[in-house]
This record gives sequence, C-alpha cells and structure tokens, in this order.
Amino acid sequence: MTAERTRPEAGASGDDESGARAADKSSQGVVVAFGQSMKTLRVRAGMEREELGKRLGYSASTIASFEQGRRIPPPRAIDRTDDELGADGLLTVWKEQLERAQYPAFFQGMVALEKRAVELLAYDTLVVNGLLQTEEYMRALLGNRRPPLDPEIVEQRVTARLARQDIFDRRPEPFLSYVMCESVLRRKFGGRAVLRGQLEQLLLIGRRRNVELQVMPLDSEDNTGVDGPFTVITREDTKRFVYSEAQGAGALETDPKQAVVSAARYGIIRSQALTPRESLAFVEKLLGEL
Repeated sequence: MTAERTRPEAGASGDDESGARAADKSSQGVVVAFGQSMKTLRVRAGMEREELGKRLGYSASTIASFEQGRRIPPPRAIDRTDDELGADGLLTVWKEQLERAQYPAFFQGMVALEKRAVELLAYDTLVVNGLLQTEEYMRALLGNRRPPLDPEIVEQRVTARLARQDIFDRRPEPFLSYVMCESVLRRKFGGRAVLRGQLEQLLLIGRRRNVELQVMPLDSEDNTGVDGPFTVITREDTKRFVYSEAQGAGALETDPKQAVVSAARYGIIRSQALTPRESLAFVEKLLGEL
C-alpha cells in the first residue's frame, strides 16, 4: 500500500505550492458562485436585500457580503434563504461545498476526519486546542494574526471553529484526549477575562465522560513532546492519521507506520503529564489565581 502525504505548506516550491494555491482559489470560487446564485434568485423573486435580510434576521450589508462572496452564510441561513426565495434546493445543494470552503485548504482534510473520528488524541504547546476554545478566545487569537485578517475572514473562521465543536455531542461518543503544556493555560490572549472564561470551559469539558484533559507541567523533567504539537485521529474504519500544523501550514500524514509511532509517542506524553484528576485541580488552581 502506498502512503499518501499532503503537505500544502506556505512558502513551499513546485507542485505543492501550486496545489495549495489552486485549492484556495477553488474554495473562494465556490463561495463566489454561491453568492452569484443567491443574488440571481433574489432578483428573480423581486426582493430587495433589505427585505430578505429582515426575513432572515440579517442586515442588508450582510446579505450583500453573502452575495459578493465575502462571507459564508451558516447552514441554517442557507436553508431559510432557499425557502424564502422559492429556490427549490438550488441553494441548499451548495451546503457541503460551502462547509469545506470555510476552512483553509490545508485544514479541510482534517475537518473531514474529525467528522468520522472514533478517537482523537491531541497534544498542544502554544494555544488551547481549537475544539476546546471559547468564542472570545478564538477572536483574541485571530486578532493577533499578522498581517491582520479581514473582519469577514475572522467571522468565517469563528463560525467554522464553533461548528467543529459539535464533536462533543456526537452519538456514539468519540473518545477525546487532550494534553496541553502548562504555558498554554497561562497565556492571557485577550486579557484576564478571556482566559478566565477559557479555563472555566476547560473544566466543563474536562468533566465529560468521553473526554480526558491533562496538563504537562512546566517543571516536568521528562516531556516526549519536544517535537511540537500534533493530533492523532482514528477513523471509524480503524485507520489512523497524524495532523500537525505550524506557521499557517498543515500536514496530514497517512502513512500507517507514522501513525503508530505518533500514537505511541502520545501515550508516553500522557504518562508524563498530570493525571486527568490532577489536571482539573490544576486548572481550578490557575482559575483561582486570576
């Protein structure tokens, strides 16, 4: 069996760079095409943007941003727009493609895997894992990006990241394990109030029966995670994958041997971290210090 590896890294050369650019352009093309379809159907229905916005609960400027491909509407808004304009499914047929387009091209494969995951093992060293983040924490992180992101992109990324958190309510429940460095829990992105809300959310999620949350103390002399953050994800067909990301680029490793090695490495990291019970107590301690 041939192992595949996707590595659409920013700054790469040759075919990888061309592929990443093509994927990004393709995603934007889907968004623009949907917007054009939406506008055509609205005009055909003889409805102004203000009227459609009033029916959907949006401003006319937001409707314009949908139609101009600057913003992706949430699935529910697409359903309601299809109904209000009598589109007979011409807009709802775009939902799956628009969902993929919400994410950077290099992350779309990972999102697809999350939807089919029965086990997810994540080790994080810089920021709280995206599946655990509060909306305020997300906005603080995105606000720190340089060059700055357009407001429409920020809204798109926040909406997409929040949607991924449906994994916690999925049935049957996947097993979710997170180990994060103590430094992650001490960084005050967005200020003290944002961190407080984030720590409170970690306590809530960490008490779920299918979630194990662990902290790697800064004073630990042993830490096998010296190579940085990574995620091991097991699909329902028992196939494993490894995802890593840095500097706006991601790599999805599909080689079974690498997946086995990464899963073993994660197991060692878990054994070196605080236990789940100790970790929740540690988070409560940090919360009390704020």
